[in-house]
Amino acid sequence: MVRVREMHAADVEAVSAVRVRGWQAAYAGIVPQAYLDAMTVEDDADRRRQRLLDPGRESWDLVAVGDRGPVGWVCCGPSRGEVSGGTGPVGEVYALYVAPDLIGTGIGRRLLGEAHAAMRLRGFKGSALWVLQDNLRARRFYERAGYGPDGATQDDVYAGVTLSELRYRRAL
Repeated sequence: MVRVREMHAADVEAVSAVRVRGWQAAYAGIVPQAYLDAMTVEDDADRRRQRLLDPGRESWDLVAVGDRGPVGWVCCGPSRGEVSGGTGPVGEVYALYVAPDLIGTGIGRRLLGEAHAAMRLRGFKGSALWVLQDNLRARRFYERAGYGPDGATQDDVYAGVTLSELRYRRAL
């Protein structure tokens, strides 16, 4: 059984481990292996600490905590881009990761539901997120949660390889 709560500074190392291992598992065969191999928990934890301590930070982080500590993490905030055609302000799910050995247990759905609830409390009427076009597992997950592509795309470069992302949206 897991519970979801706000992330604390003491969670940073565990969250970074979930994020790095999550990247390495979810993006194997999609993102260049050299990029994935270069990721470290220590580097990620340093970045996460800086973001957590940023006084101008508009995002918020939630963790799913089980018997072994944090096993999932979601980060949300205001949409980072122009999102038109909605019925009000749009929030964004910046990242959502679950420990690879716990994928499929409902932790991701729970985190996403809590993120949606937090967005609604902050006055957002819709949610957006970006997903790698070739990450079919994540696309299916978000589609089951009511998201769908809205036609917006962007490219990111990983170790010299350009990968396309699709923006997904849903009403809250």
